[in-house]
Amino acid sequence: MSGLWGRLLWPPLAAALMALIIWPVFGPVSALLFFGGFVLLLWLRHAMHLNALICWLRAAPGTEVPEASGVWDDVFSVLYRSGRLRSTHQDELSAVLERFQRAAEAMPDGIIMINEAGQIEWCNPAAEKQFDISNQRDHGQRLSYLVRQAQFTEYLVANNDGEPLVMKSARNTDLTLSIQLVPFGDRQKLLLSRDVTQLERVETMRRDFIANVSHELRTPLTVVGGFLEGFADAEQVNMEQSRRHFQLMLDQTRRMQGLVDDLLTLSRLESNQERISEETVDVKSLIETLHKEAISLSAGRHRLNLEVHTDARLAGNERELRSAFGNLVSNAVRYTPEGGEIVLRWSLKDQEARFCVQDSGIGIESQYISRLTERFYRVDRGRSRETGGTGLGLSIVKHILTRHQGHLEVESTPGKGSTFCACFPIGRVIVPDQPRNR
Repeated sequence: MSGLWGRLLWPPLAAALMALIIWPVFGPVSALLFFGGFVLLLWLRHAMHLNALICWLRAAPGTEVPEASGVWDDVFSVLYRSGRLRSTHQDELSAVLERFQRAAEAMPDGIIMINEAGQIEWCNPAAEKQFDISNQRDHGQRLSYLVRQAQFTEYLVANNDGEPLVMKSARNTDLTLSIQLVPFGDRQKLLLSRDVTQLERVETMRRDFIANVSHELRTPLTVVGGFLEGFADAEQVNMEQSRRHFQLMLDQTRRMQGLVDDLLTLSRLESNQERISEETVDVKSLIETLHKEAISLSAGRHRLNLEVHTDARLAGNERELRSAFGNLVSNAVRYTPEGGEIVLRWSLKDQEARFCVQDSGIGIESQYISRLTERFYRVDRGRSRETGGTGLGLSIVKHILTRHQGHLEVESTPGKGSTFCACFPIGRVIVPDQPRNR
């Protein structure tokens, strides 16, 4: 007999053999007393080691292993190695869990772990912000009690794991979330949430863009098509009347051509991520040219003044800057009533180069100013069409200024007029006979 069983049975067997040897010499009583005493000592020894084992198991991790002998030394050694191995595995699992939680906390998407009963077990900071919940305060709470939205509750109850749900946040109507349930573990689930507000906004802009382009093209196409149908059906052509019709068709064709040109310009500006081709732009000469063009466009209906307070030039693309400045000037001429005043001003102010167009036109309400650079946005759609605007001019201005690290400032008072300023950083300013500032 070997191994653990041999080491356990050998001492009592040896004691029994000694008792048999003692029996013939000292009698049965002595033999039994010897065997009983040996068994008692052996029991006390095991009891002491068993008590030491219980105390050691109850002690804090890392407590020194009790001293033992015989088979108990093997028992303590096996338990110690097993404990070390289990502790190592627990440390590894804890490290993995900690890395997972840190990674989940750093994710921009929300993650909520919910159990079979729909109770929150853990959530990351993004989910706390998106659903206005707390990982500590709301642990163990039912998620459907905290997020009281009918469509959200129905989605949780339906257990529709494959289909995401897009919904508006009840606490923040400007926030749009895409949520999805993912099963994992023992009947647990992960609720993943993503902020898709910007994607929804882009999709809305795309739909509006298509609708606006279609609407803008429908009117001139209807006019041109109507006249052409009239010519096709007419048996005789009245040349005087036809000239008026031709002029109207020409006007509508130019309107469509202007819209297409602006769309192509805007598309080129939005898709061009390369560095602009820079040159030294003589702004003074440029705005003098624009001033003459504005006088021609105004046809004597406005007072146009030019104020040049600096000879500073700009580092940039002259064609793009001419387009941006030209849009600001033409808008002022279009929206300023007859007899009004328009001022073109070029100056250096507050470490910025500023080209400003000030008019005494109809002005703009403050709540509309932030939306002026949206494509096809018009405060007064009817008036814009009457003056020949496409609704894309300020969008083009915004993109050009952004490509030149500039920005557009708008100040307006209804009934008194508006001031549109194209502002450029001092780093793009080139003062004659001085090196460019960087």
